[in-house]
Amino acid sequence: MQTFAIEARGLVKKYGDFTAVQGIDFAVPTGAIFALLGPNGAGKTTTIHMLTTLIAPSAGTAAVAGFDIVRAADQVRARIGVTFQEIAVDQDLTGREVLDIHGRLYRQPSALRRQRISALVELVQLGDALDRRVRTYSGGMKRRLELARGLMTDPEVLFLDEPTQGLDPQNRVGIWSYIRELNRTRGLSLLLTTHYMDEAEALANLVGIVDHGRLVAEGAPDALVAALGADLIRVRGQGDTSHFAREVATLPFVSRVDSDASNNAVLVYVDSGSSRLVDVIGVSNGNGFHVDDVTVARPSLGDVFLHYTGRALRD
Repeated sequence: MQTFAIEARGLVKKYGDFTAVQGIDFAVPTGAIFALLGPNGAGKTTTIHMLTTLIAPSAGTAAVAGFDIVRAADQVRARIGVTFQEIAVDQDLTGREVLDIHGRLYRQPSALRRQRISALVELVQLGDALDRRVRTYSGGMKRRLELARGLMTDPEVLFLDEPTQGLDPQNRVGIWSYIRELNRTRGLSLLLTTHYMDEAEALANLVGIVDHGRLVAEGAPDALVAALGADLIRVRGQGDTSHFAREVATLPFVSRVDSDASNNAVLVYVDSGSSRLVDVIGVSNGNGFHVDDVTVARPSLGDVFLHYTGRALRD
């Protein structure tokens, strides 16, 4: 029987008249990496705050590591690790002191703290910097220290809110490597939020897309991409893109059509891009749309994200 590291049913969070999360449902199998994607303000961080017992839901239920987040909040806290979107480590402490104090807060014996610090510092490669003040660390080093702190208590479930935000490509790839290693060698279950589609594709077994506080899509990355169509024909031009989009949507081999008005482009998802290209371009004749550029590619998780959330910028 399949077990779940996280189960959320109808989670709602309201702040006065504003509803930040509107009835989210999802389940993360034990040992899986689940990526929660969504625009700014979609409700991702609020969802994590509920699941990690920082705030109480307004309605609905959830369990983490088998324990209810409201009725058994202490049991949940004892079994999770968390790193938050904003770096939150005391700049005046050394890396060793940050980890040691965290272990003390969880009442770990001194011998166990030393053992855990030694193992984790090797994992995240901070050995040479462990006894330096955190203020001297680079952004990537602080992220790695936060990851080590989240693992000090040997959690069953690890929550990572934007774990590579603001990092350069080398540090991002390094964090990815640590996450994969934790999942592979320890069977650690992870829920991460990210704005980087390549990060979700590289790490996650499952993804959920949140928009306006609702879960609008969920599944394996490959399955979500396949549902858009085998190939993507991107047609950019001048004129009435909406009319062209409506006309091309009537073709029998077209599975979906999206408009990208900001770039005067229409995205056409078809079963075979190379064999359908002439038919798609032919639709533009005589309908007030002049084609400037055409590309054919496989859809990506980024295309899935934009399909469900739109292309308007969010604050």
